[in-house]
Amino acid sequence: MLDPAALLARAWAATGLSDWGDDSFEERFALAVAHINSIPMDDAGRQAAAENIHWLLTDRLKFFEDRKRYPLADEAIERPMFATGEPRSGTTLMHALMSVDPDARALRFWEVMHPSPPPGTVAGVDPRMAQADAEWREINAKMWKWLHCHPYNDMLGNGLPEDERTWAFDFRVMTPTAWWRVPMQNLSLGLPTDSAAQNRLHKMMLQALQYRRPRKYWVCKGFHGFRLKEFFETYPDATLVWLHRDPVQVAASSTMMMSDIMEGIVGKIDLVKEARMHVERVRASIANTMANPLVGDPRIHHVRYRDFVADPVGTIRGYYRFAGRDLGPGAEAAMRRYLAENKGDRHGKFAYSSQVLVDAGYDLDALNQEFRPFRERFGVEMEKR
Repeated sequence: MLDPAALLARAWAATGLSDWGDDSFEERFALAVAHINSIPMDDAGRQAAAENIHWLLTDRLKFFEDRKRYPLADEAIERPMFATGEPRSGTTLMHALMSVDPDARALRFWEVMHPSPPPGTVAGVDPRMAQADAEWREINAKMWKWLHCHPYNDMLGNGLPEDERTWAFDFRVMTPTAWWRVPMQNLSLGLPTDSAAQNRLHKMMLQALQYRRPRKYWVCKGFHGFRLKEFFETYPDATLVWLHRDPVQVAASSTMMMSDIMEGIVGKIDLVKEARMHVERVRASIANTMANPLVGDPRIHHVRYRDFVADPVGTIRGYYRFAGRDLGPGAEAAMRRYLAENKGDRHGKFAYSSQVLVDAGYDLDALNQEFRPFRERFGVEMEKR
């Protein structure tokens, strides 16, 4: 069994640092270790988990030390732009297109996987880029099916993480891009969350990555629907583009995507169990979307997945207009070039259908009826797959 006190002491010894930046961190970390200890693993798996934890702990210590060495808290994050929506609803493509805007800055995997020191303090080519590239080659070899549904992973260390990835060393989430070496399927359930603290940490990350670099506006992507209040408290001048897609297809596509990811980590996946988990997640998310009064906040621009697929650049132009920014000719040309050079099936066709939900015991007509109020509110049509 992993010993949380020993793991913390090892990180202190390795770095000579001891400030976790959060008074509750050690208690929360112990809960995360207990969660890992509850998962059946052999000795090699537990050793991999220990090394993974050491990486995250030492990164955290150095990250908070950076905030003492540099005036990172003075960095203003002005009018950031965020894409959100259900998984498999086009948010990654929208984020990828906004990221090629020459006036925009997006998070990159090499930055969030190894966030210290601030990149603006490093002269010349940052060695973390090559390090993250090598790690992503390992990820892509281990989870090769992931490229079918998420071809953006071929960007390696320069790829675009979701906002949730900034919380990996906070031990509130366990994402596959932080835990791919550890043979466990249950990557997130049971960990304590704190939306306000998580958003503050996200802002700290943006401040560190912006420090001493050319000023650009941030374009990010995350699943912020459950934490809108805390999101806007952290970024009061932010705007959010929210893509909406047929929830039945979201559940079906998410089921197959996550089974492809997790198969590379732990082996064969129980599709019935996976489908039921995703249907319940979608149900909870749609219920929140329908009930949360902040969904109607004037800082949120709602878009239909169908419209985005039909005209990606035109949809983004509409969002820029909503956010009070111009989509210049250089940005539009870069976006159209990205679309031409990065076809969605470049690593193979991602196949899924709603049959996976039928096989799990769901009645599609009943699901469609259940989600009818959502579709009517946002003009989302049923998809047939």
